[in-house]
Amino acid sequence: MSEVSTQNIQICKVQFPEIELRTRDAHKLRGYFGLLFKEHSPLLSNHYEDGSLRYRYPLVQYKVIDKTPILVGINEGGELLTQLFLKINQLDIDGKNYVIHSKNISNQAYEVGFTKDLNEYKFKTLWLALNQNNHQKYIAFKTETEKEDMLKRIVIGHVLSLFRNIGVELKPNERLMTKLDVKQKQTKFKDKSMLAFTGSFILNALLPDDIGLGKSVSRGFGTIQKQ
Repeated sequence: MSEVSTQNIQICKVQFPEIELRTRDAHKLRGYFGLLFKEHSPLLSNHYEDGSLRYRYPLVQYKVIDKTPILVGINEGGELLTQLFLKINQLDIDGKNYVIHSKNISNQAYEVGFTKDLNEYKFKTLWLALNQNNHQKYIAFKTETEKEDMLKRIVIGHVLSLFRNIGVELKPNERLMTKLDVKQKQTKFKDKSMLAFTGSFILNALLPDDIGLGKSVSRGFGTIQKQ
C-alpha cells in the first residue's frame, strides 16, 4: 500500500508546431474542435447534446503556450484525442484556415496526489482564481495578508477539485499546504474585465505539467508547469 494518496493518470498532448496563435485564441480552439467533433463526446466542448453544461473538471483542455496551439486530454479525454488525432488536418480560427502539415502527439503517465515533498509550480497562463461569489470579498480586503490567505485557500480548493475528479482521496492526516508568489493582473474574459494572477506557488502535491487550475481551464487559463 502506498504511504500517501496518489493516482496514476494518463495525459495526451497534441501540438501544432507550425501554427502560431495568440494566448487569448485558446477559446477559439475550444470552439472549433468542440463543434468539429461534437458528435463524439461532451468531453470536447464540456457541453452535452442538449446544450447543458457538463459540470466537472475538463478532461480536454485547449491552450496556446509560447504561441503553439496545444490540446491536452486527461484519461478518457486523452483516449478521445488519440482516436481523433488522424482526423485533424486543418484549423479554422476566426475564418482563417490553417492547413496542418505537421502535428505531434505524446502520451505520458503522471503520478498525481499528495506528497511529503514540496514542489514549485509556475503559471504559464493567467490564473483565474476568483468567481462571482468571492471576487467582491477579495477586493474588499484591506491588507495584502488577507488577500494572500484567501488565494491560498482558493488554490488548494482548485487542487482538491482536480483530485476528486481523477479519483484521489486524501487520508485524514494528509493536509495540503501552499505558499503563493503571485501578482495581480487585469484580463478580458467574455468581453468583461477580470482580475487574474501570474506567478508561482509551492505545494505538497504532485501535479502534471500543462493541466489547468481555476476557472476556464478548458480555455487555457491557469496552465501550470513544475519548476
